[in-house]
Amino acid sequence: MELLKERIRKEGKILPGNIVKVDGFLNHRIDVPLMEQIAQEFRRVFAGKDITLVLTAEASGIALATICAQAFGVPMVFAKKAKSDNIEGGLYQSDILSYTYKKKVTLLVSKEWLSASDKVLIIDDFMARGEAMRGLCDIVREAGAELVGIGVAVEKGFQHGGDRLREAGIPLHSLAIIESADENGFVFREE
Repeated sequence: MELLKERIRKEGKILPGNIVKVDGFLNHRIDVPLMEQIAQEFRRVFAGKDITLVLTAEASGIALATICAQAFGVPMVFAKKAKSDNIEGGLYQSDILSYTYKKKVTLLVSKEWLSASDKVLIIDDFMARGEAMRGLCDIVREAGAELVGIGVAVEKGFQHGGDRLREAGIPLHSLAIIESADENGFVFREE
């Protein structure tokens, strides 16, 4: 998606540790019209998949996943990273290693909101090593639901998380895959 790549070129920053910072429009301060265009692109890519639920992980993927769920006309559920007192009944869970926070995190989804009859589209704003995606895939599998695909706005291709998911046969579509990033700018994979 050329519009997204252009925003990354103009506003994105590379921080120590290969952290790509795009929080001015994607995951801290939200450019809602851009999110709507991203959602429409995912709607085009995953058309005809009879999606019943959009799933993401807490917290920065929630904004994009919500707008995508609206575009598909389905509910959005996000995996929590901590059990709260208001979750009743059983939980699906998966342990992941958070690249951003450098620690183990447990993703949790209430069994009340995800079932074997669901056709799930996972949406996230960003992917590095693919741990959050792996964890969400585990939760979908544990529920007996059907994973129809994964949509990611920005993928750090040089960390190979997306490559591993594609090799596993998971339908993954990333709108901007960064092959390299340094003081000279961003280089994107052409697909």
